[in-house]
Amino acid sequence: MFAAGDKVLIVACEDDPRAAGRTGRIVDQVPPGPLTAGRWTVTGIGLLIGPVLCHTQELAKTGP
Repeated sequence: MFAAGDKVLIVACEDDPRAAGRTGRIVDQVPPGPLTAGRWTVTGIGLLIGPVLCHTQELAKTGP
């Protein structure tokens, strides 16, 4: 499970495939629900890539 501020590696991303292989930070304060279809919000990926929504299995925790 992830928490807000966790640094993650985006292994794959259905929302934006350009994000795959990059790192970012989890934004969500609570586990994702129906509004995001169970996907986590990840930001800080790159200058040309905005926040993306990723399923749990598309992410790997890399640090606090």
